[in-house]
Amino acid sequence: MAEVYIAGVGMTKFGRSERSLLNLMAEAARTALTHAGIYEFDAIYLGAMNPEEFVGDGCFAALFADYLGYAYVPSLRVETGTSSGAAAFFAAWTAVASGHYRRVLVVAGEKMTHLSTPRVAEILSRMIDPYERSYGATMPALAAMVTRAYMEEHGVGPKELALVAVKNHHNGTLNPYAHFQQEVSLEEVMESRMIADPLRLYHCCPISDGAAAALLTAEEQPVKVAGMGHGTDHPALRHRDSLTSFRATVAAAQRAYKMADKRPGDIQVAEVHDAFAPFEIISTEDLGFFPPGKGARALVKGRTALDGDLPINPSGGLKARGHPVGATGLAQIVEIVWQLKGEAEKRQVEARVGLSHSIGGLASNNWVTILERV
Repeated sequence: MAEVYIAGVGMTKFGRSERSLLNLMAEAARTALTHAGIYEFDAIYLGAMNPEEFVGDGCFAALFADYLGYAYVPSLRVETGTSSGAAAFFAAWTAVASGHYRRVLVVAGEKMTHLSTPRVAEILSRMIDPYERSYGATMPALAAMVTRAYMEEHGVGPKELALVAVKNHHNGTLNPYAHFQQEVSLEEVMESRMIADPLRLYHCCPISDGAAAALLTAEEQPVKVAGMGHGTDHPALRHRDSLTSFRATVAAAQRAYKMADKRPGDIQVAEVHDAFAPFEIISTEDLGFFPPGKGARALVKGRTALDGDLPINPSGGLKARGHPVGATGLAQIVEIVWQLKGEAEKRQVEARVGLSHSIGGLASNNWVTILERV
């Protein structure tokens, strides 16, 4: 299996945009190619959750390749719900690592803000188990059930949950690509509108537009893909072994650590999926950074802040950077590349090894990617 490197990355600003999804993805792709100084590649792998419903277009990989000016380059779309960007990256990595291709352009994106919030919620709810959905379950409602179970099991209170949003909004102020670039106070989070008890508005990520891209190559570059892992679980919460730990994350992390020959203690910066604030706390435990039930304590002590010993979500996370669902998994990887290359500007941390963690659905199709500076 050949080593795989990242030659260049790119990303659009996340938030509300009047531009088309094809246009946003093309910007990210051209930025990545310019960053790499390479404009020839063997294939395009594209991540998008549901362009058919969000923008009304299908066969989207071919549409994008043509729009970018590479209609004759083989193109492929990959979809694993809200982790589609990470899944497309994995597919491209396997193609290069196997020797089938030498260079693959990975692009991921979604355009959502032009639709009403109820319409977006309905599209996203299709990732939920159909039986549970038939009883009116939504993503926030199920996330609230997970949150309540975690709070009861580990004695975590509302303040700890709110601190995730406070931290990530602060990081977002330092990220010019972030959807939200303003601070929020602890009181603002704890007094914001209730969405699904105990989750309030500022515990939940926004609806966003945006795109990200990366060029993978077999040619040596400053950053390499050290390990990748994929984990899955029952879509139905009622069939799971635990509500307070995500099996799909644990499995993905174990596989990524084994491939990279790393341990959790080797990770120096991480982008962790925080579509709902408590998911960051749960996931830092599932990734092995902290023991079960101790993630909130680490947060309170400042260990996961930019100046802590393990910065989590320096980009602002899904909470502040935004969550154009198909793009997020790849945007997290782009942030880690910037961090490892010293290109993260005001939010820069010291790191040679970084990790990206992406959740698909309600933690039923998850990915962990470990990158290392050569």
